[in-house]
Amino acid sequence: MKLSKYQALLEQFLKEPIFKASDARSKGIPPRMLAYFCQKGIIERVGRGVYRVVEASSGVDLDFEELVLTVSSIPKGVVCLISALSYYQLTDQIMREYWIAVPNADTSPKRPHTRIIRMRNMTLGLTTVKMGKYKVKIFDRERTIVDAFRILSDEVAIKALQAYLKPSTGLKADLPKLSKYAKALRININSYIMALTT
Repeated sequence: MKLSKYQALLEQFLKEPIFKASDARSKGIPPRMLAYFCQKGIIERVGRGVYRVVEASSGVDLDFEELVLTVSSIPKGVVCLISALSYYQLTDQIMREYWIAVPNADTSPKRPHTRIIRMRNMTLGLTTVKMGKYKVKIFDRERTIVDAFRILSDEVAIKALQAYLKPSTGLKADLPKLSKYAKALRININSYIMALTT
């Protein structure tokens, strides 16, 4: 098959910001041609078997574009902790790396600038948000707060809880849900909630 035919086959993927090597292979594009298109700067490899179209617009805010591409390249990945706190505007921490949760039984995938957190309970507080053209799995605000107390420093977790409790965020705090999640994940945050709400 001539190069022009491979380019024609690639056209169908140029409308999507991200695609898998297996999808390309099923349409007749071999791995060597994906490597060639990477060299030419038409596509770039974002993870094992995952490619993005260089010129495609993802429609995602620049602050979160790489996070979205990274989590999209991890099949069971869920945005969590600092990355989720940043998305919900519950932290002043700078997102220096992307925090992605994967099931505890899975092997941790390698991605640049990414911290993979293996978790046992991947369904509690799991939600999907739309970021540009993507549907992204992320833990909801309450799960993110509880995880912050479980995994991050007390300082970061307390500041996140304070931000969560402020009515200025436009979203009302759901204390029963927060307590339910804390109980399910076996972490006691009642003393912090009482201190910040009295």
